[in-house]
Amino acid sequence: MRARFGFHGAGACLAVLFLFPLLWSGYSSLKGQPGSGQASGFGLGNYTKMAGYGEGLPTYLFNSVAVSAMTVAGTIVVSGLGGYAFARFSFPGKNLLFLATLSILMVPYATILIPLYVLLGWLHLQNTLVGLSLVLVMFQLPFAVFMMRNSFEAVPKELEEAALVDGCTTFTALLRVLLHAVRPGLITVGLFAFLTAWNDFFAPLILINDAAKFTLPVATVSMQQRTFGAIDYGALEAGVVVMALPCLVLFLVLQRHYVRGFMSGALRG
Repeated sequence: MRARFGFHGAGACLAVLFLFPLLWSGYSSLKGQPGSGQASGFGLGNYTKMAGYGEGLPTYLFNSVAVSAMTVAGTIVVSGLGGYAFARFSFPGKNLLFLATLSILMVPYATILIPLYVLLGWLHLQNTLVGLSLVLVMFQLPFAVFMMRNSFEAVPKELEEAALVDGCTTFTALLRVLLHAVRPGLITVGLFAFLTAWNDFFAPLILINDAAKFTLPVATVSMQQRTFGAIDYGALEAGVVVMALPCLVLFLVLQRHYVRGFMSGALRG
């Protein structure tokens, strides 16, 4: 009984610890502050002011959704094929190549953003949402390939062999059978890619110069008054709430698959 009480007590404390900043942001975004969109009382004035900032909230939301969608799609496709290859095929240098892929995790991505900016210029993708998405996909791939390799290795080989006996090629067996078996892993990889692309600030700040192509985090940080550098905290907190809501909804909807995806490969056979 004591152990159960301690478990629930610790869980409640952690929940309060992680939820307090978000609840405080929601409260601050509605509370009136001098010089903000909501001068007094409680209301949606800060949200109205944020929606009309710069190019407008719909523009920034579209940019963030587009970058997130391209990042998720690219990460799932490349990591799915790469994880399947590492899990099912044998080829010279397989383990060395896999270690080289994982070694990218040891490189702080902020240190190579300037070379990547130059490279995107050579590819004529500089200052574009597509170029930004490609950079974000690249930094998601080590973790994503690792997850998908474990997910495919957890699927019994007999399932794939049965599909091949029934006339499927290797590729059609992957599409029709194996991808359904590793769906939790794909959802986990996609969720991580979405969270990274949706919340990333540093890469869009360096790689995007046109204000009309800013993602929501960069636009939110730019919401400040020009008089003596004063910051409109009400609009900032409103932007934080708008950014956090899609992440919370996705996590709540996909949490069951998220947990199963992390368990992929933990037990074999």
